[in-house]
Amino acid sequence: MSAALTTQRILFLGAGSMAEAIIRGLVSTYPALSATITVTNRSNKEKLEHLHNAYGVATEQDPDRIRELAAKADVVVVAMKPVDAPKALAAYRGVFHEDQLLVSVIAGLSIKVIRHLVGSEALPVARTMPNTSSSIGLGMTGISFSHDMPSLLQQTTLDIFQAIGDTVLTEEDQLHILTGISGSGPAYVYAFAEALVSGGVKGGLRSESAKELAISTLLGAASMLRQTGEAPEVLRRKVTSPNGTTQAALETLARHSFQEGIEQAVLRCAERSREIGETINSSAAELLP
Repeated sequence: MSAALTTQRILFLGAGSMAEAIIRGLVSTYPALSATITVTNRSNKEKLEHLHNAYGVATEQDPDRIRELAAKADVVVVAMKPVDAPKALAAYRGVFHEDQLLVSVIAGLSIKVIRHLVGSEALPVARTMPNTSSSIGLGMTGISFSHDMPSLLQQTTLDIFQAIGDTVLTEEDQLHILTGISGSGPAYVYAFAEALVSGGVKGGLRSESAKELAISTLLGAASMLRQTGEAPEVLRRKVTSPNGTTQAALETLARHSFQEGIEQAVLRCAERSREIGETINSSAAELLP
């Protein structure tokens, strides 16, 4: 934990589900931060009231006051919808400065474009890709830093996201493939769980029983991977007896191109992430002077 984080003035531009997940983790890990966090959005007063009541953070909707807070904040977390982000950031042109840290959770919006939009090529920027499991403190966040990021601000970023799960540092371009694994990965797991439950029901189990079996199996398998440190293929071989039930099941998955399907899903997700990023960055370029 960085002692400096507990004294930081943190401003959230955007109050969606990811912003709330980060706030929940920060306040749970560093209770004193509730007094230094301010959350803003454009129109959803009810959501701001919820965040204030649940976490004790300050809220603000007045545009002039938000600009004042943005200029004074130590950390600004940009967490609005991607479609709104370019125009929203352009509105703060000339407000942010190089003594601050800007943390972006906006999918697709590059560090270069963020700096151009706000008019500061020296602004320290951390581009991040959390996943939905962050909402329960078990997230995985990929992080890329602007090339000249001071080590103290790097640690501040890590402290923020380690409050909601694990982190991995990566080159900015690799955030696309990371999205294909951990960003969208929970959806693949949910789809797999759906199939397990469906198979159980077709085999005669009650839906709730099949669901509990699937959940426990997924939790146990994930824990084995983490606790043993062994490669997935090693653990797979250990539970696959020759001519046994598991081998029969795996052969069936192979006939349906299970592994190839997952691999292609990861790669297509990364490709789509690049496509979305290009669209967002192109629309942002239209706002540049």
